[in-house]
Amino acid sequence: MTARAGSEATGSARTGPALVDLSMNELPYPPLPSVRRLVEEGAARLNRYPDHSAAAVIAALASRLDVPAERVMVGPGSAALCQHLVQALRPRGGHVMHPALSFEAYPLIIANGGARPVPVPMDGPRPDLDAMAKAVDADTRAVLLCNPNNPTGAALGHDELIRFLDRIPPDVVVIVDEAYREFVTDPVVADGLELHRDGGNVCVLRTFSKAYGLAALRIGYGVAPPDIAAATRMVGMVSFPGSLGQAAAVASLEPAADHELARRCTRLAAARQRLHDELHAAGLPVEPSQANFVWLPVGERAAGFAEHCHGRGVLVRAYPGHGVRVTVGSDEDNALLCAAAREFA
Repeated sequence: MTARAGSEATGSARTGPALVDLSMNELPYPPLPSVRRLVEEGAARLNRYPDHSAAAVIAALASRLDVPAERVMVGPGSAALCQHLVQALRPRGGHVMHPALSFEAYPLIIANGGARPVPVPMDGPRPDLDAMAKAVDADTRAVLLCNPNNPTGAALGHDELIRFLDRIPPDVVVIVDEAYREFVTDPVVADGLELHRDGGNVCVLRTFSKAYGLAALRIGYGVAPPDIAAATRMVGMVSFPGSLGQAAAVASLEPAADHELARRCTRLAAARQRLHDELHAAGLPVEPSQANFVWLPVGERAAGFAEHCHGRGVLVRAYPGHGVRVTVGSDEDNALLCAAAREFA
């Protein structure tokens, strides 16, 4: 079982056996074998500074993504890179819009980047693109979308995002955070890289933390128009991934790793569907998900469900008044969660 000693989901302490943590959207599988060997060997060089330009990672990404290297950005996790990107969008001030129920760090990321966060109410579990387009004004610096959305798992389609982008002024940057892109199975879900190639104001963020299982090494990447990418790299010049993270990222992009990654994502998607079905069978509402978690829109019961699961040894992430996000874990961990859900329902 995956265990963690504290409780971020409920804020309460627990004594006794360690808790199964299904609150952090971590991959339940260990790093790819080739990557793990590389990291173990790299421990002998921990006395050396990493390459601040991450040149090898950028070159590997440019080749894999089929984009010019000048458009590629690398940072210590996609969240940190997102902050560098917002900060690079001069001048300071202005606001950045984001869906009201999305990645909980967005307001802090935006504020740290020198802008004002403006949450826009959701359309059920989905970002309300119509409301966001109508809310854009002369003070809007950027629009930030998570696709698939965290915590609801809902994903926006290619055509609807194209229509949305057509309504956004070209001087307003649209940041598409695709931290969970590798878990997508629905072919109509938008691909941020295609949107970037078609539109001059689209920036895309991705990460090695989720599907690649490198959360502890903190390395994310993005693609942006050359001027924005250059400014973002300057902002992040003194904050960049370590040597092990860079080496692991390059190894993860090797063709030899592709089959294992695809197999794991397929396995995760199957486990996601089983978890969805079992929670639904337990009597709980469950939204369809394209990420590595499922969303339970239980409203005012969210805190109570999280406390109930905590008492059964499982951590989940509660959004009081809205719902609960549950990460897809190992089969054993998922079974423990489902048993707790049946008791609760």
